[in-house]
Amino acid sequence: MNYKTITNTLLGAVLSLALMLNAQAAEMDAESQATFDTVMAFMGAIGSGDMDTAVSLMADDMVWMNEGDSAMPWIGPWNGKDEILKFLPIFGANFKTTAWENTDAFALGDTVAVFGKMNGITTHSGKEIGEFAFALRAKVLDGKVVLWNWFEDSYAVSQAYHGK
Repeated sequence: MNYKTITNTLLGAVLSLALMLNAQAAEMDAESQATFDTVMAFMGAIGSGDMDTAVSLMADDMVWMNEGDSAMPWIGPWNGKDEILKFLPIFGANFKTTAWENTDAFALGDTVAVFGKMNGITTHSGKEIGEFAFALRAKVLDGKVVLWNWFEDSYAVSQAYHGK
């Protein structure tokens, strides 16, 4: 038995647990809370179709970044509010969200991270994707969203889009 490996693993686990407990106990400062509130309001507006609110929360030079299979018409980047407003109906026509749950979300300064799980159907094939994880990194400047960097199981989404 390798005691050094066991000891290092246990110390790593204890340190991770301590950091996690400290992170959960910490209160957000005013900037972080404002950033968090802006991102959650934007997410809610987009999800409910409240485009007036969504547009009011977007910076003119906002960047929306989706990576993945370039055959899918919603893969970005989309640069600037005007381009994003052209992209959103394309996404809405091609992807129908059927389940959404944010499981973790936090902010630090101008940055928010959101993690969760979702499901959807791609209208191109009519196939359901199956539950998959997502992550979001968003940035806020002067009360406006300037970056929406979306990460998802792009392989599963692509497979469904292509009917596989």
